[in-house]
Amino acid sequence: MTSGDPGAYSGRMVKASLVWHNGKMIAWEDATVHVLAHALHYGTSVFEGIRCYRTQRGSEVLRLRDHMRRLHQSAKIYRMEIPYDLDELQTASLETIRANRLEHCYIRPLVFRGVGPAGVNPLKNPVESYILAWEWGKYLGDDAIESGVDVCISSWRRAAPDTFPTMAKAGGNYLSSSLVKMEAVLDGYSEGITLDSQGFLSEGSGENVFLFWRDKLWTPPVANAILPGITRDIVITLAQEAGIEVVEQQIPREMLYLADEVFMTGTAAEITPVRSIDHVPVGSGTRGPVTARLQQVFFEYVEGSVDDRFNWMTPVYSEHTVGHEV
Repeated sequence: MTSGDPGAYSGRMVKASLVWHNGKMIAWEDATVHVLAHALHYGTSVFEGIRCYRTQRGSEVLRLRDHMRRLHQSAKIYRMEIPYDLDELQTASLETIRANRLEHCYIRPLVFRGVGPAGVNPLKNPVESYILAWEWGKYLGDDAIESGVDVCISSWRRAAPDTFPTMAKAGGNYLSSSLVKMEAVLDGYSEGITLDSQGFLSEGSGENVFLFWRDKLWTPPVANAILPGITRDIVITLAQEAGIEVVEQQIPREMLYLADEVFMTGTAAEITPVRSIDHVPVGSGTRGPVTARLQQVFFEYVEGSVDDRFNWMTPVYSEHTVGHEV
């Protein structure tokens, strides 16, 4: 797809050979789930999305430990005990990449409630742990990084604070994201942006949102029903390092129409410019200079053309990789 074809995206999934399951490698075709698995009926799963980049130093995984920490935190919120610690999950991720002989890929740890007693109560259902890795391209289209995408404000709101926990990256939480995405695509957009229960800016169906307005970079705080994105944290760090002031506060919808630049961030989306919102051009309707600058420093970092000064990258094909990040 291109950004002008919102019906599908170019992130073609290339099937791998092996999957890590509960401490062992199994064939991709054998990574199946019974129809009575609790997660299929009630959405009791947590997961992560992680990228491995082919850098100038070799294959490296971005923020691996932070992703696994968030996986554990999501599971804790849903009272799901993962039987593997952070080091074991990191090692398993690297082993999965090596076993499939991948140089650059997308990594998907998945933990869910399996087959046990029927009913809503999940406490006696066993916890299953998987890690998959496959080649995956640009989530919102090959040219979206440069040309930007057209988005809309979704009619679907993010959850109120006392409904379900938006800080957890849980499978059931993404039913609302699917509604946002389908509505946007069927109406001719690439993505939808949601408001929270109070009508303030929240996030996309699978991305955090930033806007550049009055010489500052603005983004909603965690309290506005967002997932605390790891790419979001990277962008905040890189922006501050570049001398750009970052403001985290409630943002009214109309600020999106007034902003000079808007972009979306996520492991899959990376840093994707928004060129229009509800058919209103953002700035000049093209990628802005601040977005382009942040993209440049981001890709320089993840492609290894600069030093790993924040210890965010974990080498895949070398020794002593576990616990590299801090």
